[in-house]
Amino acid sequence: MPKIIGSSLEEHRRKTRARIFAALEQLVAEQGYDSITLAEIAAAAGVGRTVIYNYYPDKEELLLAWAEQQSEDYQRRLSTALRRAATAVEELRVFIRMQLRELSSQHMQMSSLRAVLSESGHRRMAEHAAPLIAALRDILERAVQAGDLPGDDLEVMLPLVVASISGRSTVDLRGRALDRAIEATTTFVLRGLGAQLDADGRPVRPPDATVATA
Repeated sequence: MPKIIGSSLEEHRRKTRARIFAALEQLVAEQGYDSITLAEIAAAAGVGRTVIYNYYPDKEELLLAWAEQQSEDYQRRLSTALRRAATAVEELRVFIRMQLRELSSQHMQMSSLRAVLSESGHRRMAEHAAPLIAALRDILERAVQAGDLPGDDLEVMLPLVVASISGRSTVDLRGRALDRAIEATTTFVLRGLGAQLDADGRPVRPPDATVATA
């Protein structure tokens, strides 16, 4: 019987998945997704070949499970950070900055991996992004209602923000270069939406801002 990692079966499963995910990330960074096999991932994770097949029947299922965990972890961190913001437009600033920093830390870029997915895999990957888009839409709606952003068409504003964030590649940037890219992109998006900023690039509420009533 395989040795149990941790104090319970659930902890064993959680730690085994973590080892498999870490091995997946490492091998994809070194060799690329297409060239690796589940058997290689199992060996890198230090688990048996039969064990990894018990968790994930094929490589796509493993990739989708990894993406789901990454999305859930990020959304928890984002929710915590957003609760600290005083206004909706400050939430927008937090959202943009965190998204850009998250993209810079991704060794496996979601956009490049979508090319190797099946049609059903594409749908499942898109589901991971849906809560983030919904959160961004809610932030923009509340910022407009509060008078912190002009009341432009939300259906125009939303894809422009998404494109500005996803289109600014930060994956190869580190240190001060990354900080400058994040600040420049955040300022560009906020000013493009009509937000008023102070000298430090932080949103400030217009003096005549009024909350829209239904």
